Amino acid sequence: MFQATTIIAVKKGNQVAVAGDGQVTFGSNTIIKHGAKKVRRLYNGSVITGFAGSAADSLTLCEKFEEKLEKYQGNLMRAAVELAKEWRMDRVLRRLEALLIAAGSDGLLMISGTGEVIEPDDGVAAVGSGSPYALAAARALLRNTELSPGEIVSRSLKISSEICVYTNDHILVEEL
Repeated sequence: MFQATTIIAVKKGNQVAVAGDGQVTFGSNTIIKHGAKKVRRLYNGSVITGFAGSAADSLTLCEKFEEKLEKYQGNLMRAAVELAKEWRMDRVLRRLEALLIAAGSDGLLMISGTGEVIEPDDGVAAVGSGSPYALAAARALLRNTELSPGEIVSRSLKISSEICVYTNDHILVEEL
């Protein structure tokens, strides 16, 4: 069983940043990769996604999400809702184990395999093993500093990597 990863996203005004660590863990005691890329740009670079869960499942969902973005001309919310509906109803997709964060200048969403599309109240979202640590750090930095979203996600993920054994400090940040 593959575990691990932390994805954190922060939206502040029309700026958004998504960061992910690079660790992939097999079982509870073996790190098999340090530099995996779990954050991707979609739809001509205007949407950033980050994923946690099985790598193959996550990549499949990213591809499906990009198809929805194309179909709905980059409408983030509509594409997310349609993906969640398909994910929940399709026999094959329903078995995929992954969570997505999708962010654009017009929104920040968490998309789950149970059909949920959640827009966080405070512009901060996190998924994965180290998400509670990254989420707490990002909220504190957002409320108490003037840092940019990119700086917040980077520092939050670094803090998470110091606490969570399934998160490392090989950090990839994408910003809009």
